[in-house]
Amino acid sequence: MKTNYHTHTNFCDGKNSVEEMILAAIEKNFTILGFSSHSMFPHADSWQMPAARHEEYFSCVRSLAKKYSGKIKIYCGLEADFVPNLSSDFAWQFERFSPDYLIGSVHYILGNGAFFTVDDKAQKVAEGLQRVFKGDGKKAVCEYFSLQREMLRTQKFLILGHADVIRVRNGELKFFSESESWYKKELKATAKEAARQGVIVEINTGGIARGTLDDVYPSAEFLDILHQENVPITFSSDAHSCKDLDCAFDRAELAAIRAGYLEAAYFEDGEIKFRPLDGRLKF
Repeated sequence: MKTNYHTHTNFCDGKNSVEEMILAAIEKNFTILGFSSHSMFPHADSWQMPAARHEEYFSCVRSLAKKYSGKIKIYCGLEADFVPNLSSDFAWQFERFSPDYLIGSVHYILGNGAFFTVDDKAQKVAEGLQRVFKGDGKKAVCEYFSLQREMLRTQKFLILGHADVIRVRNGELKFFSESESWYKKELKATAKEAARQGVIVEINTGGIARGTLDDVYPSAEFLDILHQENVPITFSSDAHSCKDLDCAFDRAELAAIRAGYLEAAYFEDGEIKFRPLDGRLKF
């Protein structure tokens, strides 16, 4: 069983077309491929899908799903960006498109009337930390996880996207320490909220694919906590190109096994199902 629900195309900031991604997934022996264009409908940043292209996107994916139905199952979703007082209620804003599923993600953190994206280039993140939080990394990280928990409490979606992407530039900028007690409290609080809301957390290999982080999201410690809270996981490549569709899936599965997971969730025909992890993998 090979699945991926976090896939970007040239409808947003991906490099390839929907059909190119489908053909690559078939070649890589995927069972299920889900598309998840970035969306902050009705608003859009440069890397998000414009509001005017949403109908075209859903029509395109669903047409190609029929074309390739004998070879692979295709689902059409969105990676919905949560920004308080800017992004509308997920259920209300997306119901017109009837997405198969939603990934809920936080990319922006806000403060003092300004904001920045946490996974931008290192210089941009450094500038944002200074502009928005006066260089206070702890305050920025706490705000990031607070926004995730607010999204979990107030929005309806299936998968929590890259739950600790705030780490992506920390190797270069060193604006917080993952070993500090306050950070671990943020992870535990977020895992507990994910459990309460019944979402799936993805093990995301996008940082490895793009060379920005030599690790999966969430971290090993975060995965341990998520497992303790009985939060289900799935595997996602966060692919922005055909070559990355199954990037580091072996590492993602090993990370899940190390954390104690015995099975992974997947979405098929409107239902959440589970498959056993490969116990033959060695580490």
